[in-house]
Amino acid sequence: MEKKLKFAVLLSGCGVYDGAEIHESVSVLLAMDKMGVEAVCTAPNTEQHHVINHLTGEEMPEKRNVLIEAARIARGNIVDVAHLNVTELDGLVMPGGFGVAKNFTKWAFEGPAGAILEPIKKVIQDFYKAGKPIGAVCMSPTTVAKALEGIANVQLTVGNTIEKSPYDIRAISEGINQTGSTAVMVSVNEVFVDKANKIVTSPCYMMEASISQIYAGAENTIAKMKELV
Repeated sequence: MEKKLKFAVLLSGCGVYDGAEIHESVSVLLAMDKMGVEAVCTAPNTEQHHVINHLTGEEMPEKRNVLIEAARIARGNIVDVAHLNVTELDGLVMPGGFGVAKNFTKWAFEGPAGAILEPIKKVIQDFYKAGKPIGAVCMSPTTVAKALEGIANVQLTVGNTIEKSPYDIRAISEGINQTGSTAVMVSVNEVFVDKANKIVTSPCYMMEASISQIYAGAENTIAKMKELV
């Protein structure tokens, strides 16, 4: 019997503006389930940078924990990333959301010069050094680039500068280049595969997109990751 693949799903909280993007996270989990890949949800046990009222966009005067918030998406079945055993897993998937640029790194505030959380840096490097595929959608390729800074020149995408986007794709791509990796331009309906480094990236909500397009991006990312195992 063929061994069932098992991918870690790294979450940065719960909610697009201060944590993991929920549509992308659920799309990744659904795509994995449909393709027979077991999900192991994981997140760092650390405080969020801040809490955003998703109705108004304003900051709220309270504190939340990334692992506890991410457990909402994982229905409570989640592992502290510090306790993740990479040897038992076949790949790493990272949904997007502002949490990756606020809680994993400080990219949202300091660009590519911002620090990266040590447990996040370690887990990405561990998967990379083990030759296991990494899938990153939306803004999460910036975290991959930061984690591999000084280690590898990988090719990543956060979208393109031709199609409509709510974000400054050119500036974010230039930031990726500053880490020593290479940003490539890809349509929202495509994924980019860096075969040499076993990294798959897709723009998802970095571009103007429907939830159907987000699911397609997640599904294509998981399919390409399976091919790289």
